[in-house]
Amino acid sequence: MEAVSGVSCLPLVQDVAWLTVEEPAEVGRARRAATSLAERLGFAATRTAEIGLAVTEVGTNLVKHAERGVVLLRSVRGTREAAVEIVAVDRGPGIADLGLAQQDGQSTTGTLGVGLGAVARLASTCAITSRVGSGTVLTARFLPSAHREPEWDDEIAAGVTRPFGGLEMCGDAYAVCRTPDRLVLMVCDGSGHGPLAAAASGTAVRVFRDQPTGSPEEVVRRIHGALRGTRGGAVAVAEIDLVRRTARFCGLGNIAAAVLADGRKHGMISVPGVAGHHARTIRSFDYAVPDGAVVVLHSDGLTERWGADHGSDLAADTPLLIAATLLREAGVRNDDACVLVGKPG
Repeated sequence: MEAVSGVSCLPLVQDVAWLTVEEPAEVGRARRAATSLAERLGFAATRTAEIGLAVTEVGTNLVKHAERGVVLLRSVRGTREAAVEIVAVDRGPGIADLGLAQQDGQSTTGTLGVGLGAVARLASTCAITSRVGSGTVLTARFLPSAHREPEWDDEIAAGVTRPFGGLEMCGDAYAVCRTPDRLVLMVCDGSGHGPLAAAASGTAVRVFRDQPTGSPEEVVRRIHGALRGTRGGAVAVAEIDLVRRTARFCGLGNIAAAVLADGRKHGMISVPGVAGHHARTIRSFDYAVPDGAVVVLHSDGLTERWGADHGSDLAADTPLLIAATLLREAGVRNDDACVLVGKPG
């Protein structure tokens, strides 16, 4: 994590590729993409080979046991080192017994490794969620050394993006900063698609990370001013008070947000406008965040017709598992998509 005026910002995550993995040949493509990324990040040959083995195991599971499997390949850059991260998502039959599936020899046979257990051992961090009849999501992060402790703790918040129509660049982006008693989430949906939309949302991320302090209204006004001369976009900031268990939310444009608590989804209010172009009103609203609640922000690449029971276990799953599951279930619109999940505990 990097310090900005006493505030810690989670490391930058760059999506490298969304890869379909439904045929055996596509397993090799995912492995080559992952090892190529590891090499570019300066990983040693042995560690690069371990990443290739883990991705092969994940891909083989998708081909053998799942339906509509995809792998998201990402780089995660902190202040001292970088990591390779994979997010595997499917709409398969699901796994009835996750504990059994992670034992050696259970999930794959006839492969170079011994299944999901090998992935967990090779990865620096690994998490999985599954629901029978819905599918499975697995996340694995690989630091340069399997035994090195991560320099950052992002179990409190994580996000995922997906570009429109197979484009390389996503016009949606997110960022997260925190202090000991506050967690601040930001999502920007750059207008349109492609490089110009990505430039707008990238500006929002830079402004937010450079100066995340102030009320959500002040941060949104700052981003609104910085986006003049760009395509602009929708932007939202949620500041969660970890002590008082409240959230102050300021949304401009069509960023959806909700607090998930006690089996219910409590929506937050965004006001009309386009950051960088017109904003008659920039206003925040306050919401309760009970113990165990989860806060979600997402762009309009996801339909808002999802509920608190959207396919993940809010109590047990990591923020990244929740975000990826929600994207799978609600990311049905043909548009750039972004989901950001805060889990204050």
